[in-house]
Amino acid sequence: MEGIAPRSCPVNENRDDRKSAGLAARYGRPEPGTEVIDTFMFAREILRSPKVKQAGAGAEEVDVGNPEHVPVFYLDGDAHKRRRTAIKKFFTPKSVQTRLRPVMESTTDRLLRELQQSGQARLDDISIELAVTVASQIVGLTESNPTQMAKRIAVLLRTTFVNAKGLARLTKRAKETWYGYQFFRNDVNPSIKKRRNTPQDDIISQTLEKGYNERAIMIECMTYATAGMVTTREFIVMVAWHLFDRPDLKDQFLAADEVGQIKILQEILRLEPIAGFIYRRVDEDMPETLKGPLPRGKNYSIDMRAINTDESVVGACPFMVDPERAMKQNQTGTFMSFGDGSHHCPGWQVALNETQVFINRLFRVPGIRLQRAPDLLWNAPLQSYELRNAVVTCDRA
Repeated sequence: MEGIAPRSCPVNENRDDRKSAGLAARYGRPEPGTEVIDTFMFAREILRSPKVKQAGAGAEEVDVGNPEHVPVFYLDGDAHKRRRTAIKKFFTPKSVQTRLRPVMESTTDRLLRELQQSGQARLDDISIELAVTVASQIVGLTESNPTQMAKRIAVLLRTTFVNAKGLARLTKRAKETWYGYQFFRNDVNPSIKKRRNTPQDDIISQTLEKGYNERAIMIECMTYATAGMVTTREFIVMVAWHLFDRPDLKDQFLAADEVGQIKILQEILRLEPIAGFIYRRVDEDMPETLKGPLPRGKNYSIDMRAINTDESVVGACPFMVDPERAMKQNQTGTFMSFGDGSHHCPGWQVALNETQVFINRLFRVPGIRLQRAPDLLWNAPLQSYELRNAVVTCDRA
């Protein structure tokens, strides 16, 4: 990859399976005033320490005076633990298999039927609709058409995560307000009304029980949209791109059982993390760490690409897809792809299962092929890559 110097690899010294690394090297920028962590073990120590708090993404500016009405992303300590405990039931293996897996499968089947009827489709459109439909079951956004909701969310998020200055900034705010209103009126508000009278087992029902106002519920919905819908869309398209470009890897994936397929997905995510950086702030003096004493107030940006290719932990050939890597290194398959510590991603099993279901069925569609590779773009506010306009074609049913 351009701008990346491959390390030594006994299999092939120039082997580099990454697709987004060059783009990240050119445009990835940690927040000013932070020290970059690029080693796995120190990153894990920081993420697991109770003396370190969430930072970045405006965390320092969020008023946590009423923690029950603040997105869980911004909380720490006991308040964070209570909120995580409250939502934990939505992400257990049992909930994923019994409640969400059927939605993943039925939605995937519908989307692939539509693909076969038309003969072609855009992968980013398909994947965002799948991600929105699945996440909506968790959040409670089930009172509107999922296809139309996916389009509204995609437009709203595309407007939100754009840097703008001067007059363009005013235009951006006007668009955010308009598209946000459309999302609230058509998707969020109908779900609120339904759950005021008939509470269900979802996030919106929980927020109503705790007395959230409509603005707070909207923020909660947007938080889950960003965390669960956007990231899964990019992951699905990235995995498909890898398998289309690597027939040997595709064949290995299709021949594997579910566990084997998940291993391949985890390896691709290790090399292609959606989030480029995770931010933390030292809240208490830490006299003893792997890097020596750390003073209160120290700000860190954890470079997800660097730590997930740290040879001291991931082993040789760090830029090569090796589904057995974690087993060889006695590590978890995700390494640090979903974070670590108290703020690790609660929906990691949802993302992996959703992608496994879709990719497994996509590549069994007769005549499936990648007609147009995706455009690889960079989202500066999120410090992440985006994959757009990938077109797949197949035999028409």
